Amino acid sequence: MSTLMIKCVDLFAGAGGFSLAAKNTGIHVVAAIEKNSKACVSYRHNLIKNGETKLYENDILKINPEKLWRDHFAEKAPCDIVLGGPPCQGFSIHRIKDAGVGDPRNSLILRYFEYVAALLPKVFLMENVPGILWPRHNDFLEEFFEIGDKFGYKVHQPIVLDARNYGVPQRRKRVFVLGIRKDYIFSATWLPAATHGDDNARLSNPRLQPWVPAATVFEQPPPENDKNNIHMNHTSELIEVFETTPLNGGSRRDSKRVLSCHEDHNGHTDVYGRIDPSKPAPTMTTACINPSKGRFIHPTEHHGITVRQAARFQTFPDWFEFHGGLMASGEQIGNAVPIRLGEILLRAVVDGIVNGSPELLAISNEVTCHG
Repeated sequence: MSTLMIKCVDLFAGAGGFSLAAKNTGIHVVAAIEKNSKACVSYRHNLIKNGETKLYENDILKINPEKLWRDHFAEKAPCDIVLGGPPCQGFSIHRIKDAGVGDPRNSLILRYFEYVAALLPKVFLMENVPGILWPRHNDFLEEFFEIGDKFGYKVHQPIVLDARNYGVPQRRKRVFVLGIRKDYIFSATWLPAATHGDDNARLSNPRLQPWVPAATVFEQPPPENDKNNIHMNHTSELIEVFETTPLNGGSRRDSKRVLSCHEDHNGHTDVYGRIDPSKPAPTMTTACINPSKGRFIHPTEHHGITVRQAARFQTFPDWFEFHGGLMASGEQIGNAVPIRLGEILLRAVVDGIVNGSPELLAISNEVTCHG
C-alpha cells in the first residue's frame, strides 16, 4: 500500500467501530465526534493514543464544521474521507406505519452534508439501516442526492450489504452510501466483491468461503480477567425457561413462556431463542445482551450472551474493552459497524484515493469557500 497519509474524520463515532476499521486499514483518524458519554469512555480507552486522534464529546449539531476544518486541516494536509453512521432510529425496521417520517433524528443525516461541505473530503462513506430505503422516505433520499450534487459530489446509489457475506458471523444488513467529489477520479472497484456465501452462492463462485458460523464466537474462552465477560443476571424462573429451550435454536414458544401480553398476540417468535451455532447469528442489536429482545440466549448455557461474545459477533478484537455498564456496552456494540466489514470497504476506498488523480474540473467557489 502507498505511504500516502490518508486522513479522515469519523462523525457519530460511537465506541469507535468505524474508527478502528479505519486505523486497521492505515487511515489516520484525525478527529471523531460522539455525544454519548459512555461511548466516549470506550473510545478514549481503546483508540486515543499519543494524541493522534481528537475526540469531541459533544452533539454534532453544536460543533461548528468550519472550525473543525480550521483546527485540523487548514494549511495542513486535506481531509480525504468523512465517515459516519448517523443515528438510525427514525428508519428502524421496528417502527411501524408512518413512524419515522419527519423524525427529527433524520435531520442529522442532512447535518452530515454540512460537515462534508466544510471538510471537502475526496470521499464520504455513510452507513445506515435498510429502512432508509423504504418508499415513505423517498422525499428524504431525493433531497439527500440533491444536496450532495449541490456541494460537488457524485453520490452513488445506496447499496445494501449483508455482513455475513464478508466474513462476519452474523446476519446484518446495512445500507452504505459512497460519495465522491466531482473533481476527483476514484480509481477502484466499488462495491468490493463478497468473500463468503451460502452453498448456492459457492456453487456459482467456488472462490467464496462458507459463511462463518456463530460457533466460532464461543470456541475460545474470554481473555483472562476480561471486564466484558459478563451477562445479564436472570431470575431463577427465567433460568428454568432457558433450561427448557431446545439447543437447536428454539424460541419463547418452545420454552412455553407465556406473558400477559401474549393473550392478544403471539409476539415475536424469536425472543428467548438460542443462537444456532451452525449458522451466522442474528443481527446484534443495541439490546443484543437481553434474551427478551431477540434470539440472544447462549447456544448451550442458560443465560444471555456476554458483552465479549456480542463484541466478537461484531468482529471487535478481544483487547477492545467496552465501558459504561452492561446495557450501555450492548448498545455501543449494536450501534457499531462490524470491524471486518469496515476494513473491506475502507480498503477499497483507500485504493480509490491512492490510485485516483484530480481532474481539471474545479468545484465552484460556493463549495470551496470556507469563510
